[in-house]
Amino acid sequence: MENIFNIQLILIIVSFVANTFSALAGGGAGLIQFPALIFLGLPFAKALATHKVATIALGVGASMKFFKDKSLDKKMSLYVLGAGIPGVILGALSIVNISEKFATGLLGTLTLSLGLYSIMKHDLGTNKNDLNRSGTKFNIGLCFLFLIGFLNGSLSSGTGLFVTLFLIRWFGYDYKHAIAITLVNVGIWWNLTGAITLGLQSKIQWDWVFVLILGSFAGGYFGASIAISKGNHFIKRAFEFVTIAIGIKLLLP
Repeated sequence: MENIFNIQLILIIVSFVANTFSALAGGGAGLIQFPALIFLGLPFAKALATHKVATIALGVGASMKFFKDKSLDKKMSLYVLGAGIPGVILGALSIVNISEKFATGLLGTLTLSLGLYSIMKHDLGTNKNDLNRSGTKFNIGLCFLFLIGFLNGSLSSGTGLFVTLFLIRWFGYDYKHAIAITLVNVGIWWNLTGAITLGLQSKIQWDWVFVLILGSFAGGYFGASIAISKGNHFIKRAFEFVTIAIGIKLLLP
């Protein structure tokens, strides 16, 4: 009984911390929460499915704040959903064919690169501009969102960070508005799609889900509140800290 209580306590703390940082930086909850589930004894596929279910609450908690702040671009959200969800399904169906070691190394390199790129671009994401919102470049952007969706379904961890930076770099959003789109669409709908697809292929640790959802919801709401109140420069620094720290962690043996 004591061991069960200790596991539940660890789960809610890890979930709250992971999702607070994720709401601040626009992704990355899985890079803390997902490995923790494996460390506590769940096999890879079961941990991934359980994480997907729990992380939906991150999007719900964060979206409550962003809707109040009117930070969500609803039109772009529909494009992110339409382009990304087919990729999520294909990625989740193909997870058994991906080498975990190769995927971790690739994910670490890409995540670290995101943080370094943001540092080098001093004004990146501090102002909102309309870029590539029509024509060929817009369609190219949708193709990249599809690819990130595939990574979300297969690797799960950290792909929200990719969506956030891509929305900033390609479509011209600032950090606050990019994070709003990411947390609502990736946090809720991409992860819901991945959870259903993975749940049909593997079991979910349902007795862990409730406390994970509590931590995810509270962390998402709390992190979004900080992000809205502090503004783009603070969010940019949080994004850089999270991506560099997680990238180094993934690359270490």
